Amino acid sequence: METVRKSAFVVQALPAETAGAAGKAEKEGRAAKAAKAAKAQAASRSAPLIHDEEAAARRRARVIGWGRFAVAVLLFVVWEVFTRLGWLDPYYWSSPSVILQTTWVQLTAGTLLSDIVYTSGSTVLGFVFGTLLGALLGLSFWWSKSYAGISEPYLIVLNAMPKLALAPVLVILLGIGFFSKVALAFSMTVVVAALSAYSGVKSVDPDMEKLMYSLGAKRMQVFTKVVIPWSMPWIISSLRINIALALAGAIVGEFIASSQGVGRMIMYAGTILDINLVWVGVVVLSVLSMVMYWGVVLLEKGLSKGLGVR
Repeated sequence: METVRKSAFVVQALPAETAGAAGKAEKEGRAAKAAKAAKAQAASRSAPLIHDEEAAARRRARVIGWGRFAVAVLLFVVWEVFTRLGWLDPYYWSSPSVILQTTWVQLTAGTLLSDIVYTSGSTVLGFVFGTLLGALLGLSFWWSKSYAGISEPYLIVLNAMPKLALAPVLVILLGIGFFSKVALAFSMTVVVAALSAYSGVKSVDPDMEKLMYSLGAKRMQVFTKVVIPWSMPWIISSLRINIALALAGAIVGEFIASSQGVGRMIMYAGTILDINLVWVGVVVLSVLSMVMYWGVVLLEKGLSKGLGVR
């Protein structure tokens, strides 16, 4: 009788255990499905996240661009309103509308366009020659530590010396023509480029040089394959500084003595007390400096991308 009861209990317990195992398996299956769904959802969200970051960067760039434009417009509007209300003396400060009219007259009937070309040409040539020769000079210090040690203090002195003080000497030597302005722009940029390249040379990893020599490389190969690529970020970083220095050198040369150029126009306008024409020169130089700066920024991006420099 007791055996029959145990058998009946076993028969009744087996379906319960089977049901429990089936429920546990079902729960595990649901958990696995939930985990897969969570992974799929996370994966689906990761791609839009990258896309959203790129879109946010583009949106931020547009906001910055429009913000800069709005600030410029606001400044000119405030300037115009203040001069019309008499809060700013129009004789000394002129006004944007009068400056625009004077600019148009100088472009159509004057020499403003040729002056812009003259100043831009001397600036760009001085910038190019100064940067190239300065970079070559700085890179050449790698070949001899003695040569670098002898030359370094003189470079520091030249960098500290106000090179614009040499402007009268260069104008006397080279005349009042175009090449004296190029020489001034060159003198403003060559030392900065040389020091930047020399900084890159001093930062070259000596272990990399030893590795190249151990692999049988010659000095010229080490110079072209290691030193120059290693120093390029320092050379590229000096471009934005050099373009501003080159423009300053060219303008100072035109201030001292010149037959053409925006600087000469400003000096001439000052001698005849034509304040409107002075402001035209100031605005033109501001626009010219911005154009050159953004041109150098594009050049930096192109060089960095082409040379793999970050």
